[in-house]
Order: sequence, then structure tokens, then C-alpha cells
Amino acid sequence: MIPEKHVWVFNCGRKGFPGGVFTDRAKAESWIETHRLSGVLTAYPLDEGCYDFAIRHELISRRCLEKYQGDPEFIGSFSSASLAHYHYENGICDSA
Repeated sequence: MIPEKHVWVFNCGRKGFPGGVFTDRAKAESWIETHRLSGVLTAYPLDEGCYDFAIRHELISRRCLEKYQGDPEFIGSFSSASLAHYHYENGICDSA
């Protein structure tokens, strides 16, 4: 799913901080290819937390909501596999 208003965020492994944020997927992919990067490019909602977006679109299970409701660490680091995302290896998209 691509949020109505979104940015493309590139994360390289589990470093915690994104390597780049782009308004256009093609620009992001050009940068990824130029630097032969490996990681994930994801469409994140703009002006809304990923956790809240997932709740609004019913992309998070009731069990998960009950377990982590109000947990700042979980909410602050939440990402949804339902968001459009593409995997890259050495600058080449390997997502089918």
C-alpha cells in the first residue's frame, strides 16, 4: 500500500537511521543505484506516524494492538510490511 501523501525512505540494514528520504521513487532508485546500496526503500505516510496509519487502515492485528497499546518504544519504531517496499542488493532491486 502506498499512502496518499508519502515519502520514500531508504534504510540500509539495521543501523536505525535512514540513509535518504525522497519525494519520488525514481530519484531514490537513481541514488541507490549510483552508490550500489543494499537495503529497503519504503513508502512512509507523510504527516502521520506509521503506527497510526496502520491502525487507521486496519493493518495491525487486534492482538498486537492489545499487547503494545501505549508502548512508546513499539510505537516509535513501528513499521508495517503492508507499506509498499522494495529490496535492493548492490544497487539492484531484487523485489519481484
